[in-house]
Amino acid sequence: MKQKTTWSLSEVQSWFVGRLPDSWFSGVPVVWADRDEILVVGPLPEPDHVDDETQMAVACQARIAGFREDTREQRMRIADEAELLWGRKVSWGAGCGEAEERFTTQSVPVMTRLRLEERAVLETLIDAGVARSRSEALAWCVRLVSRHQGEWIDQLRSAMAHVEQVRSDGPDRI
Repeated sequence: MKQKTTWSLSEVQSWFVGRLPDSWFSGVPVVWADRDEILVVGPLPEPDHVDDETQMAVACQARIAGFREDTREQRMRIADEAELLWGRKVSWGAGCGEAEERFTTQSVPVMTRLRLEERAVLETLIDAGVARSRSEALAWCVRLVSRHQGEWIDQLRSAMAHVEQVRSDGPDRI
């Protein structure tokens, strides 16, 4: 298959929904994508005959681990197909009950330029033992913003998806 140069998230999601075996997940998998990676996370059915929350947590972790091992070869084949088609690495995950595990996510370096005051924030996190490096401190900051500004980030993503839809509905580029 020839690699596509333009794509929409809905195309990627649809491809995975069509390509994945129906028996893998108890619902529709969630698919995220950026310039570097596609992440597919699907829900697994909760185990039956579990009496309390602690047992359910253990049973769900075991179900996720079993899914990971049992589907490894087929997930790798599907990932190879998708990587050829979409030009991105594919990562996987599964959720069961309250547990979610991502198996093979990418850690992609990004470059940023920070002024003295901004670097001082990272250095403070390192000095306080929150992070071991500037890279780890910056990742910590991004997770913190995501957690506390999640609704705003979701609104921004939704607006960007709308812009992308309007662009795709418009005339072809020359």
